[in-house]
Amino acid sequence: MASERLSSILSQLSPSKSGLSAITQKNPDDVVITLAIRTPLTKAGKGGLKDTPLDFILYSLLKSVNQKSKLDPTLVEDICVGNVNSGQAAVFLRAASLAAGFPNTTAASSVNRFCSSGLKAVQDIANQIAAGSIEIGLAVGAESMSSPGDRPRPFHPEILKTQESADCMQPMGQTSENVGKDFDIPREVQDRYAAESFQRAERAQKAGWFDDEIVPITTEIKNPKTGEVMEVTLTKDEGPRWGTTFESLQKVRPAFPQFGDRSTGGNSSQVTDGAAAILMMKRSRAQQLGQPILAKFCGATVTGLAPRIMGIGPSIAIPKLLGKFHLTKDDIDIFEINEAFASMAVYCLKVLGLDHAKMNPRGGAIALGHPLGTTGARQIVTGISEAKRQGKKVLLTSMCIGTGQGMAGLFVVE
Repeated sequence: MASERLSSILSQLSPSKSGLSAITQKNPDDVVITLAIRTPLTKAGKGGLKDTPLDFILYSLLKSVNQKSKLDPTLVEDICVGNVNSGQAAVFLRAASLAAGFPNTTAASSVNRFCSSGLKAVQDIANQIAAGSIEIGLAVGAESMSSPGDRPRPFHPEILKTQESADCMQPMGQTSENVGKDFDIPREVQDRYAAESFQRAERAQKAGWFDDEIVPITTEIKNPKTGEVMEVTLTKDEGPRWGTTFESLQKVRPAFPQFGDRSTGGNSSQVTDGAAAILMMKRSRAQQLGQPILAKFCGATVTGLAPRIMGIGPSIAIPKLLGKFHLTKDDIDIFEINEAFASMAVYCLKVLGLDHAKMNPRGGAIALGHPLGTTGARQIVTGISEAKRQGKKVLLTSMCIGTGQGMAGLFVVE
């Protein structure tokens, strides 16, 4: 411990050779991840979690956190869940945490920044740890898209006088078609991208690469035809459609014909249920407790852009984050960029000039699904697992955000 502290002091006195050498240094005050797990991702409305409410999804995942971490739950001071659809996420989390074995001294809250909510929860917990407000915290992303969320109401007429305010009401499918038209991303290119996402997810699933990410969830499912209720244990993602090809995707009808003809159910993210959890503390505390250190959280940033083309958010958030850490795209080993739609994924891949082999190597949301509040945390779980498989270190996650925003996070895997 003393040698690490001395190394930390010396590194601060001596200018680092590059941004990469700075983020890969190990210091006692680093905020680190000691556990990163998730449930299987299941098809909303018809999959394994279609009859499972959000509070039980949270309860099951939190029980797995306690079992897998082997950490005294009384040491966890705060839990934050990123969630979009439920106005009761905070009370569901509080009740679920108590039932799962956390004491009443462990606080709970929810956060909602749409598709980045899971990453926002991670950032909030990490910032509390870095500031000394808490020592150990748990960030969760959770979503039951099988459960209908609050219906959006029209904005006040005074607000609607501002065009960009009115654009915040555009359906996500419309924003995808806007990106496709504005930046000339043909249907063919989008389908080819989507086919690759499905094929990567299929390879990863067949090879068992997701197995160390996923904790099983035992729940009940109702047969819609007979009404019979059965107990099931879910262990696999349901989104990957084995055998998907470019040719098969070309046969899928446009999903939003009132807005355009490029985005389809085959080249857009799937509507999905699921949850993910990230346990964090300082490196010194992890070492003291004998907790495994999976990765270091370096930081995250957020940006805004025109709501009508919200999908291109990562193309703005990623350079902003790289700039803050004096890095280039070539310093990053793995990019996990949420595939809300193939239109925005293709745009970001092209405009950022990324090596496609580094981006979503296990497939993305087109194949795996996009449970809104979960994705920001799920990407971290998947990215850490893949980095360890490849023997790589630097992970960057990013996503577009409804209403015109983008977020990105940076991690060093150990």
